[in-house]
Amino acid sequence: MNSREKIKRIFSRTSQGTIGFWTGNPHSDTRKIYLEKLGMTDMEEFFQYLNDDCRWITADRAYKHPEGKPIFDIYGGREKKAHGEGGYFANCESIEDVEKFPWPNPDYLDFQDVLEEVRRHSDKGVFTGFWSPFFHIVADFFGMENYFLKMYTHPEVVEAVTEHVVNFLVEANDRFFAALGDDADTFFFGNDFGTQLDLLISPQLFKRFVLPGFKKLIDVAKKHNKKVLLHSCGSIYKVIPLLIDAGVDALHPLQAKAANMDAQTLAREFKNHIAFVGAVDTQELLIKATPQQIKDEVRRLRDLLGPNLIISPSHEAILPNVPLENVIAMAEAARE
Repeated sequence: MNSREKIKRIFSRTSQGTIGFWTGNPHSDTRKIYLEKLGMTDMEEFFQYLNDDCRWITADRAYKHPEGKPIFDIYGGREKKAHGEGGYFANCESIEDVEKFPWPNPDYLDFQDVLEEVRRHSDKGVFTGFWSPFFHIVADFFGMENYFLKMYTHPEVVEAVTEHVVNFLVEANDRFFAALGDDADTFFFGNDFGTQLDLLISPQLFKRFVLPGFKKLIDVAKKHNKKVLLHSCGSIYKVIPLLIDAGVDALHPLQAKAANMDAQTLAREFKNHIAFVGAVDTQELLIKATPQQIKDEVRRLRDLLGPNLIISPSHEAILPNVPLENVIAMAEAARE
């Protein structure tokens, strides 16, 4: 059984006892440190050294605007400086103004480079599709605090902007998965809607302004027979049942120290209903523990959350303060 078959079984919740391993996506500074220590030249060599089962290949770079513009030109060419900084719709109060925005054209999509990269990893569990962080995109259009306020003061404007953003991402993913065919099995998309303690918005607002977009994206993945892996940092415990009902097959990254996101709670409440990716704490454990402590934790997580589990850091962007030997220990224990 190769890595692709293993990951597919895990996301189908039919694992025969073998868990998976994903290194994540180390920060660029971390990559330099690790490669230099190991005398390697590229990350693919590093991933092979760790026997990594997975590869993350987003389709976002397939959007090729003739003038080089991003998919959503939120700030009119300016760079974002803070989450609260309002974009194009910061002062918008009418749906008519929403329609005036130069929304992206799906005809600018060219998948050739992405498809070639996916096909180079035919034996791996490839996570792909457009990242589709529409919750963040809409928040940037308004400015985060303003976005949350407008859910109350101008809900129809928030819904109109969200619909435009989601509809493009649905169309982009639909075209991509049609071109992809059976070359990969998993749609991976991300929207951070949790904090260390709770959701950023109430479950009621989540149901109205976020969940419908999730359902549209999940439905297009299911249309093309893809498993769905959803990323959100923070405590999303309160809405996990909604995500399961919507068709999410696996959750990432399981921020271990966020409220109610510990392995015991997740195993008790959801183990029979969804697969897990992550759970190895990056806030303290991977930074401060010894390699032996890392191995002990991986074994504990395997016993609690396995067998439908991919061991991975609780944040995929491993920072330079995580010792290389701890990442190696995590990989080794996952292989036991």
